[in-house]
Amino acid sequence: MASSSARPRNVVAEVRAGRRSAGSSSRGAKRRGGAWESVRAFLGTVILFLILRTFFVEAFRIPSGSMIPALLVGDWLFVNKLVYGPHIPFTSVNLPGYAEPKRGEVVVFESPYQADEAQVGNDPTPTLVKRLVGTPGDTLYMRDAVLHVNGVPQRQGFAADANPKGDPNEYSPLMEWQRQHTLAASRFGGAPSQPTHDNWGPLVVPARHYFMLGDNRYNSKDSRYWGLVPRENLRGRPLFVYYSYNAESDRALPFLTDVRWGRIGHLIR
Repeated sequence: MASSSARPRNVVAEVRAGRRSAGSSSRGAKRRGGAWESVRAFLGTVILFLILRTFFVEAFRIPSGSMIPALLVGDWLFVNKLVYGPHIPFTSVNLPGYAEPKRGEVVVFESPYQADEAQVGNDPTPTLVKRLVGTPGDTLYMRDAVLHVNGVPQRQGFAADANPKGDPNEYSPLMEWQRQHTLAASRFGGAPSQPTHDNWGPLVVPARHYFMLGDNRYNSKDSRYWGLVPRENLRGRPLFVYYSYNAESDRALPFLTDVRWGRIGHLIR
């Protein structure tokens, strides 16, 4: 005998409940699908950015005055990384580029190891920007602050000559690396007994190495001090200044209030 408390099935209510459950599951699935699409779009953007930054173009900030007047403190540059061959991060692999470095170009590169910087806790291999003045096979020397390349004096332009001068006889133990490359005798004369800021060489640049100098010679720690730059250390050639402000300004928020509008779009030469 059936229990009097049993209730008849409400088929319509069960169907409606099933539809509500299915609709809720569908909306949940759509939300999850939308979230995944957003994640995919974000990851795709990040990957594209990393590819462009690694192999094609990277932004670079000028932190010092070593390249005045060509580059000023507070300049932000776009650097062509494809030109000499992009470097694959965290490896020693460089891909082929479409051009070889030329004398006179401004170059971005990884510095040779600087033991003196490591001793004071600084980055011993910073990324730097200097002017390439010596290519493989060149004979370089400096006399009375004038650089000579293969016997030909390379006088700087008027703007560079206006940079402040320092002690021409400045000597640093860091310059001792030059002795392994200097010529005791040559048609350009012999090397001084002790290299100084304005008088050193002649020395010959070996294969796959380059000699870098800052345009602001008395305010530049360059190849005179830390040596020759291997070919694999080159990272690119600056293209143009895309933003610039007076980083030494006394104004509040100088990156907004002291913008050098005239330098935006300035080509690097």
